[in-house]
Amino acid sequence: MVGKILITGGASGLGRATAAAVAKAGGRPLVIDVSVPEDGVDHVVADLTDRERTEAAVWELAERAGGLDGVVTAAGIDRCGPLAQVPAAEWERVIAVNLIGTASVVRAALPYLTRSAGHVVTCASTLGLRAVSDATAYCAAKFGVVGFTRALAAELAGRVGVTLLVPGGMRTAFFDGRDEQYRPGADARLNQPEDVAAAIVFALGQPPGCEVRELVVCPSTEPSWP
Repeated sequence: MVGKILITGGASGLGRATAAAVAKAGGRPLVIDVSVPEDGVDHVVADLTDRERTEAAVWELAERAGGLDGVVTAAGIDRCGPLAQVPAAEWERVIAVNLIGTASVVRAALPYLTRSAGHVVTCASTLGLRAVSDATAYCAAKFGVVGFTRALAAELAGRVGVTLLVPGGMRTAFFDGRDEQYRPGADARLNQPEDVAAAIVFALGQPPGCEVRELVVCPSTEPSWP
């Protein structure tokens, strides 16, 4: 039983797959997203770049559910292109959603997670461990998530479980709308988000005192790993 799990970005992609996996495992998914989930899951609409709204969304869902047993920060965006050509506001939004939004959600959820001896799963990326051209915003954000999560694990040791998820490419809408040069090729090997979600539920299901601290889930031919 994974319990009551708050999931950011739960209306699509990995977040949606995680919500479904939590429900299948007997848990209660609680979603924060900028869009309304199509499957009727319990949710609050919020933009992670708005810290006050994000905090209020976390508290509303936690109170509605009677607490939290876990948090999964699956929300993420990207803006590809050379640094000099990406508008500053768009570059900074990638940092705001992926890194600052992650910290805001975890911070707001901590009182509930401490009471339940719950678990946090943050979503980084293989590009949080290896940098590539034309991805300065995304790499900066995901490298930041890696550092944030490792420090959080040290800070919360013995009180709240912390897992760093490092996924490779997945078959989601994440690549939609990109210029052709930044899309996976027709022969690209990508994971199904449901398979990555299963790994998240495995991490969430560990008993108190036993943690999967870091988890890399990527296609066997993933070019960004190791």
